[in-house]
Amino acid sequence: MLRNITFLILALIFSFSCKTDTSNSETSDSTASAEDSVAIASNPLKEVYWGDTHQHTGNSFDVYLFGTPNSTPEIAYRFARGEEVTSPTTGETWQLSKPLDFIVIADHAELLGSIALMYQNTPGIADTKTGRKFLEISPQPKEEGMQELYDILNFAAFDQENVAGLTSEDLIRDFGGEKVTDAWMENIEAAEKFNEPGKFTALIGWEWSSNRNAANLHRIVFMPQGSEVAKQFIPYSALDSDDPEDLWTWLDETSTRTGAEFVAIPHNPNISLGLMFPEIRLNGEPVDEAYAKKRMKWEPAVEITQIKGDSETHPALSPNDEFADFETYDFALTPDGTRPDPTLADYVRTGLMRGLELKTQLGSNPYKMGLIGSSDSHTGMSAIEESNFAGKGQHDAKPEQRSHPTGIGSSKGWDMGAAGWVGVWAESNTRQSLADAFKRKEVYATTGPRITLRFFGGFNFTEADISSDNMVEKGYEKGVPMGGDLMNEDDKAPGFMIAAMKDPDGANLDRIQVIKGWVDQNGNSQEKVYDVALSGDRTDGSQPVGNTVDLETGKYTNSIGDAELTTMWTDPDFDAEQHAFYYVRVLEIPTPRYSLLDAIELGIDVKETNHPATIQERVYSSPIWYTPGE
Repeated sequence: MLRNITFLILALIFSFSCKTDTSNSETSDSTASAEDSVAIASNPLKEVYWGDTHQHTGNSFDVYLFGTPNSTPEIAYRFARGEEVTSPTTGETWQLSKPLDFIVIADHAELLGSIALMYQNTPGIADTKTGRKFLEISPQPKEEGMQELYDILNFAAFDQENVAGLTSEDLIRDFGGEKVTDAWMENIEAAEKFNEPGKFTALIGWEWSSNRNAANLHRIVFMPQGSEVAKQFIPYSALDSDDPEDLWTWLDETSTRTGAEFVAIPHNPNISLGLMFPEIRLNGEPVDEAYAKKRMKWEPAVEITQIKGDSETHPALSPNDEFADFETYDFALTPDGTRPDPTLADYVRTGLMRGLELKTQLGSNPYKMGLIGSSDSHTGMSAIEESNFAGKGQHDAKPEQRSHPTGIGSSKGWDMGAAGWVGVWAESNTRQSLADAFKRKEVYATTGPRITLRFFGGFNFTEADISSDNMVEKGYEKGVPMGGDLMNEDDKAPGFMIAAMKDPDGANLDRIQVIKGWVDQNGNSQEKVYDVALSGDRTDGSQPVGNTVDLETGKYTNSIGDAELTTMWTDPDFDAEQHAFYYVRVLEIPTPRYSLLDAIELGIDVKETNHPATIQERVYSSPIWYTPGE
């Protein structure tokens, strides 16, 4: 196993992730119309671009009802670009430590912009059945009344009359459909204003927010096309249907009609109450090959980490994984404090394994997903750094608020996790190039740090390949990157080249792990975690890296761990007849969780937060799948 090779070699390996100057480029990227007229640098070996596909503004009903009506698309874009902004939640100045490369403003399609219009007494909104009832409950935009409206909208089942005396038909007629046009156009125009091909990408999108029986089945939807296409439709919402199969049908029909190339991303499977990766569909029928193919057409990736917790796995599901209990969010979207059952298929690793089982039964894998992170921030700011965390929304924006309920189920502020973003390996920072990377699953998730990660699988790699300065070229030439597929090749075990470099401004690395899932001879899925590269001189992964965090100051040192780790790894348990997937998890050394920094600021014991003082931040690659030959 190679590890800790010279910094010079790693610098050469990762040179392809350094952003390219576009000013003198003669290469034109084939993208949407707004990008066609701009000379944009393009790197065939790809560079990593960092972004957030899940940002909300005051056009989302819940952001407005949480008390943040002044959160605008402009603030979201300016913040993501690295500019200093005035926080819509606290009024304080806020700024990222370094800019993002792209963002999706994903406001809820349900009632998009309508709450603001209601409080502005807009005719056709405020004087409808829904408007009159809502203004009766909350005549002014004040906290108590708006929280009641939020609970009604977020928790009630609108297929029958609910406590407000309203139905889904009332909401669609009064606050939905064409009534959301103005807000949708506002979001489109803001995206066009801030989209700068090659420099900063603003992708047009929204969130479809199904809460079937309080199960989170939400999807983020975006596309690489611009305003000419986006203005041809109104976003599909869960008021139209809360069944994801109906969403896929709409995506199919709208794509055919308009030319939109949609990408849909499920989020928070950890609180889906067993419905995100089902064997039985919402219509009561079993998952079949048609379902599998349709889902994979539109949903190439899943959100594995975000503010409402980490969805990789759970100790109840992965008892032999010592790092399974990470930012576990033990709540559901219910007003009564219901806790989700972790033994259900609510976590991504379980979903990936269930997909392998269904592949052997159906011939198609409905859960063949790339892995991403994003924020789900409801502040208009993608502020998820532990030392710069802006909270989920208005109710937990300040340290002194985080011991109180957030307004989301029974969770409190410190129950939120400061995460995450997505790293995308793309030829250029343009709408089309980024969307294409999502479709081929060449993406990975981070809980915060911008760790650079390369992951290739193939049958003919050599130790010389990973030690050379053209490792990336060899990876593409002789194998497949993260998100790719390996087919049986004379029963030969595949090899994997993995290289990770720390965030230049962050903590050293503890280890690289490979998580394998496979289907045994009885058709049952299994999992195993391999330590494939360890920092320092450790040879046993059970030996912890140590912890340098000072609990009095919240500071740490990089006196342990390594700045980079690289390895060539071959599965010692490979069976050519077994369907399998492999993904990489890279862990940092322990660093302070924001709850420790809050406790220091507030002068309290960190134990009062009910969360650990330190965490090991991480990145997750998209898997590489192995399929036996016929």
